Amino acid sequence: QVQLVESGGGLVQAGGSLRLSCAASGSIFSINLMGWYRQAPGKQRELVATISNSGSTNYVDSVKGRFTISRDNAKNTVYLQMNNLKPEDTAVYYCNAHLVTPISRREYDYWGQGTQVTVSS
Repeated sequence: QVQLVESGGGLVQAGGSLRLSCAASGSIFSINLMGWYRQAPGKQRELVATISNSGSTNYVDSVKGRFTISRDNAKNTVYLQMNNLKPEDTAVYYCNAHLVTPISRREYDYWGQGTQVTVSS
């Protein structure tokens, strides 16, 4: 069984910073792509950033230059450093991991429970 546990959300004023963390635990053989998505009220879930197991990153245009995704492979953890936050960044942020379990050796898609980020103007 695998769990993704997120932390670090909260309320911040515009221009402020937050750092999200997501730790994967359980029966894990390896983790490939990890990422962060977000869903604002009344909107579809959207990709924010992804990072491969070799460190290659990808960002949605609206966060480029403000957000940084990173990972610690030894800790099975992915981070999202969010700077210069804007009210439009307000959303529930979800961690995602494509990981391989030791028995099946197949890749599965896992999601965290979500953490609320609220940016006040």
